[in-house]
Amino acid sequence: MTSSHTSPTVVTWLGYGGLIPFVALAAASLLDPAHIATWVPGLLGYGAVILSFVGALHWAFAMTHPQLQAAPNHALYVWSVVPSLLGWLALMMVPKAGVMLLIAGLLAHYRQDLRLARVIELPAWYVPLRLRLTVVACLCLAAVFAT
Repeated sequence: MTSSHTSPTVVTWLGYGGLIPFVALAAASLLDPAHIATWVPGLLGYGAVILSFVGALHWAFAMTHPQLQAAPNHALYVWSVVPSLLGWLALMMVPKAGVMLLIAGLLAHYRQDLRLARVIELPAWYVPLRLRLTVVACLCLAAVFAT
């Protein structure tokens, strides 16, 4: 990992800003159960989009990271599309099963982030930020089980 433990300001704002839909939709599903049929699909849809986004990060690392250019990165490319497929499947399931799949996908992807960080040099802030974002997203998704 590279030395700076502080993420760039724009990354911090965008990362935590990306949690706003998770928090808002989870809160809405808990506070306004009369409209749960609106809030939960929105939460699932956003979770699927974010899961696709984090998968794409690994595709970008495989394409551009200097430490990965010397060897074929087929496994990294393959993994990078798995989160999108999980998100898509989650949208076709009943909500609680879809939520469980999204949570599992986010946790699995965080595990892949940890594995990648052992192989290539990433910014020191990347893995801690991904952990915080993953925990909040998973907790918000889990709020569906409280409804």
